Amino acid sequence: MAQAALDWQTLGFNLTPTGVHPFGTSNRLAMFGNNFLELLAVTNVAAIPPAESGHFNFAAHQQDFLRNAEGMSMLALHSTDAHADAARFRAMRIGAYAPFDFGRDAVLPGGGTARVAFSLAFATDAAMPGIAFFTCQQRHPPELFWKAEYQHHPNGALRVIEVVMSAPEPEQHRAFLESLTESAAEHAPGQLTVGERGNRITVLGPSEIARRLPDVVADGSPRFCAARVAVTDLDATRRLLKNNGVAFQLIDNALLIAPAASHGLALEFVEHEEI
Repeated sequence: MAQAALDWQTLGFNLTPTGVHPFGTSNRLAMFGNNFLELLAVTNVAAIPPAESGHFNFAAHQQDFLRNAEGMSMLALHSTDAHADAARFRAMRIGAYAPFDFGRDAVLPGGGTARVAFSLAFATDAAMPGIAFFTCQQRHPPELFWKAEYQHHPNGALRVIEVVMSAPEPEQHRAFLESLTESAAEHAPGQLTVGERGNRITVLGPSEIARRLPDVVADGSPRFCAARVAVTDLDATRRLLKNNGVAFQLIDNALLIAPAASHGLALEFVEHEEI
């Protein structure tokens, strides 16, 4: 966690203080106006709960993922009712898991703490082993979590606008992603997209991965491989990365950071007008 935080700060992200989960993981967030990128580490193996039928084991999933490689292990979506989402996922046969409720202490900008609580509903697909999706309902006053002091980043980052996945056959994942997001997917040669422009999931096949994300190695299994982040001023972002010694490429008006520089997840910085 400490090394990941240093490296992400070098990329120009301002990170929240460490949050400790009661089930063995800890996090730090690059928080934006209404979403975030989460650094997640297993920090207390003894606290990981045993496997239980009908329950998704968040910490054990992360531990298993990190045994193989770093990168993005899960995608969280906003929810206003995670318990209803869990029921919907069960009915649609994409997540036969009980809702997961928990709380933790969040460190406030002034150094104090506040109790925050969450409910999660998980969905998985046998065709996408090793990764997971969940909706997240925040069951606390928003002002306890979303802090302006944590949302200003030296690299000018505003928010995540797209999550990119790699898959040998993007079309094979249409049904699951449409059920997950309750939206229709759009298909184009070598790719599948769900969600609105500026707020979407895109699945790329091998040829599109090679063109758009040349440093990403697609191993044949569907994976999260990149996050596209809107910034206020791409030239300013470029200067910061250069001054910090971070290598990048310019591809299709995006500054591309290789996954090796960001612990397994490629980053694309784009000017906010380009979303």
